[in-house]
Amino acid sequence: MGEEIPGRVGSAKLRAIALPEELQERLQAAERSGGGLPSLLLEAVLSVAEQLELPQVLQRIVEAAVVLVDAEYGALGVIGDDSRISQFLTVGIAEEAAEAIGDLPAGHGILGELIRHPAPLRLAELGDHPSSYGFPPNHPPMHSFLGVPVKVRDEVFGNLYLTQKRGGREFGAEDETVLSTLALAAGVAIENARLYEEARYRQRWLEANGEIVAGLLPGTGRGDVLEMIVDHAVRILAADLGVLALPDNDDNLRVALATGVDAVAHRDLILPRHGSFAGAALTAGSLLISLDVEHDPRITAGPPRWAGLGPAVAVPMAADKRVRGVLLLARLHGRDPFTEPETKPLVTFAGQAALAMEMADQRRGAEQLALLKDHERIARDLHDLAIQRLFATGMTLQSALRFVDHPEASERLLRAVDDLDETIKIIRSTIFGLRTHDTRRAVQGLRVRTVTVMEQATRTLGFTPALHMEGLVDTDVPAEIAEHVCAVLGEALSNIARHAHASAADVSLVVRGGGLTLTVKDNGVGAAGAGRHSGLRNLTKRAENLGGEMTVESASEGGTRLVWRVPLRLSSG
Repeated sequence: MGEEIPGRVGSAKLRAIALPEELQERLQAAERSGGGLPSLLLEAVLSVAEQLELPQVLQRIVEAAVVLVDAEYGALGVIGDDSRISQFLTVGIAEEAAEAIGDLPAGHGILGELIRHPAPLRLAELGDHPSSYGFPPNHPPMHSFLGVPVKVRDEVFGNLYLTQKRGGREFGAEDETVLSTLALAAGVAIENARLYEEARYRQRWLEANGEIVAGLLPGTGRGDVLEMIVDHAVRILAADLGVLALPDNDDNLRVALATGVDAVAHRDLILPRHGSFAGAALTAGSLLISLDVEHDPRITAGPPRWAGLGPAVAVPMAADKRVRGVLLLARLHGRDPFTEPETKPLVTFAGQAALAMEMADQRRGAEQLALLKDHERIARDLHDLAIQRLFATGMTLQSALRFVDHPEASERLLRAVDDLDETIKIIRSTIFGLRTHDTRRAVQGLRVRTVTVMEQATRTLGFTPALHMEGLVDTDVPAEIAEHVCAVLGEALSNIARHAHASAADVSLVVRGGGLTLTVKDNGVGAAGAGRHSGLRNLTKRAENLGGEMTVESASEGGTRLVWRVPLRLSSG
């Protein structure tokens, strides 16, 4: 054993050459003081410096401090942005005892004294100091005290607190010197751990950006891109809730996507720019961090939805000076706050994600243009080929009538001619829907818009509903009613996804006899399903405002049938 110690010390001295100059001078001074403590201090310093993960670095600092000054209890308090203790790591207090004591200290009393005056503090009796006002219930008795600040590049990161020197003794000047040296080493180790953590997070964000860009392949919709953005951010930052809000107009944001804890409370919300956390980030144009989003004073509008959540971060997503949205992430109350190494790459990620959204929109525009050209070709072919042949067939039938003497045969021929006329009207309606557009954006007919709404709902439903359309859907339905139809269909399918637990659905859109009927049927839990009625009130009001009605009933074969009927002629009132 006697031969191993010099070898260990020699090896430690070689490793110490890589330490900063100021720290080497402190260690050399300790070595000149003699005794066995310098070698222990050197080993402790190197043990702390060799850690790369920040949580392990912090825990090792407290453990080394307790051993070096022979204290019964030790703690490291990390100071947050609000000059209060945001993390409190302890040694010597069992987990059960810590739970009995309660929440971590806020930074008052003696602990706050070091925050206010970051300099070494030695006390023979804690209770004699003017800033002391006792301990909370279930706290172990403590008398002697030694505290020193831990600095990272002249910035106070936190404080080391040691109490109850063993044997009932007081902490001496040598203990203060040793702990100050360890605190200096701790600052170096914390900075190295931060750099390592920042590099690791940067790598993760780069990989996430690569996956998003790779996902911009034909067939990947804008909704899929948004989902990838939120999923990557939630995974990398270990968040419990991820929310993506898009600008709805100059004053509001619309929550387009929410995933995680209580996500339902956030989905589809319209949030004001002034009075919401996402709006505050948008107004500031920079990343914002909240230590307690549930009680954040910037949130003054919207329904209560932050219960149980604590740390949060929000960042605007901008590309070419145009804000495409705001990404918001939150953790449950009691979890660690978001740190700078974690969130620093988030700004770059948000910008690249906004660029990905723009690329997705551009590709979607190109696809729509190609689709419109295809529609034009189909419309031309229908007009030049199908309609002309139907006209010719109708005229042939009409000319054949004079050769038919049997009354019933004549009647059948006349019905066939009428059916051909009706078919021609439907084809003309389809052609009109295929060709309708303006210079600002593609204004699709109700047929195409209905299909689009169903395609958008497929992702949340988990299946594709069946669709049946009948009548002059594109030509006879006024634009205002068409808007209501799309909104009602979207809400009905959303209700099925949220509440019905269905595996299939049927949608029927029929225009006949001066009226429109939209029927949405599913095979889920039925009209009595929890929470379904409250979401249908606005659909009923839409129908009543148009002079129509809506009914919701349990289908005989199971599930729910929603029927929404309105007249096609808008009332003047």
